[in-house]
Parts: sequence; C-alpha cells; structure tokens
Amino acid sequence: MLPAEVTKHRFTVEEYHKMGEAGIFGEDDRVELIDGEVVEMNPIGPRHARCVRRLNTLLGRLAGRLAGGPYEVDVQNPVVLGEYGEPQPDLALVREVPAVRLPAPEDVALIIEISDTTLSYDKNVKLPRYARAGIPEVWIVDLQNETVEVYASPEGGRYAVVRRYGRGDELRSETVPGLALPVEEILG
Repeated sequence: MLPAEVTKHRFTVEEYHKMGEAGIFGEDDRVELIDGEVVEMNPIGPRHARCVRRLNTLLGRLAGRLAGGPYEVDVQNPVVLGEYGEPQPDLALVREVPAVRLPAPEDVALIIEISDTTLSYDKNVKLPRYARAGIPEVWIVDLQNETVEVYASPEGGRYAVVRRYGRGDELRSETVPGLALPVEEILG
C-alpha cells in the first residue's frame, strides 16, 4: 500500500551545482533546474539552432548601443531565478555580471525562448516562472506558427502586456528602448 502523501525533495541551486561538480551530469547533458526538479531539455533541431544563431547575431550587433546597457548576449546559459530555479533560456540580454556568479533576474533585460517543439512547455512552465522572478520581458519565438509573442510588465506572477507579431511586422521591445527587429529577420 502506498502512503497517502509522498514528499518530494526539491533540489536547491546549490545542490544542483554540487551534482554537476560531482559528475552526476555530463558536460553535454542538457538539463535545467525548474522548481527544484532536474528537467531534461529537448534536443535542439536545425530550425531552432538556426534561429538562435540568427538572433545572437542580430542582438550582438545592437547590444552595446541599447539604452540601459551595455548588454551582453547570453546563449543557452543559466539564469538563477531563486533558490530552486536555474533555467537555461535560449538567449538572454544581460547586463555585465561578475565572473563569480550567474545572472539573476535583476541582471536580465530580456529572455528569448525559441519554440519549435516546446511551445507548451515554454508558455506554461517557464514563462510563469520568469514572471514570478520579475524578468521584465520575454519573447517566445514560435517557429511552427511563424510568430513572436512578447510578454512584458510582470505583475502577480503573470505578464500584463502580451503582444503577438508575425511576418511583415516590426517587433519593438516593450522594455529595452531602441530594440526593434523585423520579424522576418528573426524567423529567417
């Protein structure tokens, strides 16, 4: 007979890093920490990889000149959202962070998730966590539907501003003055 209630152990960011240092995760393992659980990430397909490269190039050209910066473009690097969260967004526009720590919400101006096969996960799992952490703006690039959704102004664990852009539109950041990109260039 199973117990009426099962208690899960939630790993902290510190424990998660110790597991990595102990070799529990291999160098090439694609995992992230979501609410204290180690989650295996989907493999990156060719369309996803191409979009990440394209956005890295586009943002890299602008990062040093944008208001509120200078910024750096982080590609598939972790962002610490609190004691139990360390997701790895596809791209993040971050202010310079000391080498002794990873970026935290106050360092992040923008997070971008590229969704080819992960739209539900990005919108229903990661997006609410970004909002609760106070990440000011998140873009979800939906490769299947060829749209970019912009989420801004986190309030009460959700985003108050939601905008959707398609081919032919110019996406203008809600929170980073001067950041504007044609959706055609994002989608390719």
